[in-house]
Amino acid sequence: MSVLEILKFPDPNLRKKSVPVDGVDDELRQLADDMLETMYYRKGIGLAAPQVNRQVRLLVIDTQAALNNYKSEGESQTELEKKIHQPIVIFNPKIVKVMGKTSYSEGCLSVPGYYEDVNRADWVRAEGLDRAGQQLIIETDGLLAICLQHELDHLDGKLFIDRLSPIKATRIRSKIKKFGYEENKLREKHEVL
Repeated sequence: MSVLEILKFPDPNLRKKSVPVDGVDDELRQLADDMLETMYYRKGIGLAAPQVNRQVRLLVIDTQAALNNYKSEGESQTELEKKIHQPIVIFNPKIVKVMGKTSYSEGCLSVPGYYEDVNRADWVRAEGLDRAGQQLIIETDGLLAICLQHELDHLDGKLFIDRLSPIKATRIRSKIKKFGYEENKLREKHEVL
C-alpha cells in the first residue's frame, strides 16, 4: 500500500465526473487499499477516487476512525452507524433514498483547513458494490450519512463549497487564493529558514 497525492481545489480534475467500474478487480482493490492508507495518513474520514486523480466511482469511508483517533469529545455513533462494519469500500455508489435534514461543519482533504456548515439529508440509503463485487446496501444516519453524501459529491465533480451560499463560497475561494493552504504556508516557512 502507498500514500497517494490528494488533489487540492481548484485543480480542474476535481470537477470531472467519475465513470462506473465494469467490475471489481485486483487493481481496483489495490486502489481502494491505497486510498484507505492515504485517508488514514491525512486523518480523514472519507476519500473519493477523484481526489487522488482517478476518475472511477469508488469511495472509502471510516467514521469510526474519527471516533477512535481524532473526533472531538462528546460525539458518538448513532445506533444505525454502529451496525455498519467499517472501513467501507464501495464501488459505483449511489444514494437511492434520503430522509430528513441536518447541518454539519464539513471539511475536505481537497480543501484542507477550511470548514463550513453544509446542509445534508439526515438519513440515506446507499447502494453499490463491495470489495468482492457483491451488492452492498447501507442505511444510515449521523456522520456516516453526511460523509457518504460528501464523498458521492466528489464522484460528480462537486465539492462541499459548491453547497454553500454564494457569499460563503466566495469567502472561502478568496481565502484560498490569498493565503493558500496551511501545508503550503508551512512549507514556505520551512524553505525560508
